[in-house]
Amino acid sequence: MSLPAIKARCHPALEALLPKPVAAKRALPDWVRAMPSEAPSAVLEGAMVRTVKHCPPFLDALSLGILIPLACDLHFEDGAVRWDWDFPPLPDTLISRAPIGMHVPEQATGAPWPLAVNSVLKFMNFWALEAPPGWSLLFTHPMNREELPFRTLSGVVDCDSFRDGYVHFPALWTERDFTGVLPAGTPVAQVIPVPAEVPGLEVGVMDADQVAANRGVQEELGREAGVYRKRYRR
Repeated sequence: MSLPAIKARCHPALEALLPKPVAAKRALPDWVRAMPSEAPSAVLEGAMVRTVKHCPPFLDALSLGILIPLACDLHFEDGAVRWDWDFPPLPDTLISRAPIGMHVPEQATGAPWPLAVNSVLKFMNFWALEAPPGWSLLFTHPMNREELPFRTLSGVVDCDSFRDGYVHFPALWTERDFTGVLPAGTPVAQVIPVPAEVPGLEVGVMDADQVAANRGVQEELGREAGVYRKRYRR
């Protein structure tokens, strides 16, 4: 049975202006599509090895949930950021006109975060998100996207009830000397539905049958490529 959809809504005057959220599985990064399936390994004296393009858990993480895009082009130069977009007057709302904000560094006092600039940036989100009843939304850095010059901080919001507000995305800027354009549509957060009621945890040891089953899985994985994808992946 499929879950109800996450609903994303924007102010009607912004519909034609904003890049729209997208299912993450439809927006895999170009470098994943371009990377080879196999590559020679210097460690293994030139033997061919499979790349992460063959790793279902890696690809499933990239494909999970939805991506929220950057609202407009951001231009970075000499430690400053600017933007230019035709944001309309919106007298019926208090939403920010700026696509980016900031937290002063003192708000991160005690956190082990290396700040490449003297503040924590905040990507402004112009989409109100509604989760299905009984679900919360995990907002985090786009999975496995280490090429991005920032790292979005993670947070969970009860968007089944907080469905009429905006969730914005604090981010650490990780490239001090970055110069250039961060284009509109760049994914700035990955949104993953999680149950509002978190399952408990049971810790124990395997019984004899479980030890035997575990050994069987290990042998199967060592004997045949693609076992997880073919037999265990939903």
